[in-house]
Amino acid sequence: MGWLTKDGQVSREDDKIHTDVLAEARKACYKARDAFYACMEKEVDKKPTEIASVGLLYPSDCKGARAEFVSQCRPTWVKHFDRQYCAKKRVQRLLDSDDPRRGPITLPQPYTFKP
Repeated sequence: MGWLTKDGQVSREDDKIHTDVLAEARKACYKARDAFYACMEKEVDKKPTEIASVGLLYPSDCKGARAEFVSQCRPTWVKHFDRQYCAKKRVQRLLDSDDPRRGPITLPQPYTFKP
């Protein structure tokens, strides 16, 4: 199926197959994603110096894995996976018992503010 052009002919250029969403390309993307996040977990003690999408910071030792991840996956997928990773880490931090930022945020009570 295609679109009608000005002269009434059917255009077939939108019928091309997007190979980056086929099974083999998805497997390669997932493999690169897993390698990058495994690198981040392995290098967790090093200071993150590189900035990825959605504000994700990662150590410079993982630059190669990040480049492979970005080249193997669609940009929208990379952003999605970065958001997922950040959300997972945020929840994990809140649930960790030894983190001082653990638990819900406590708001100041009204009696602490006096007019």
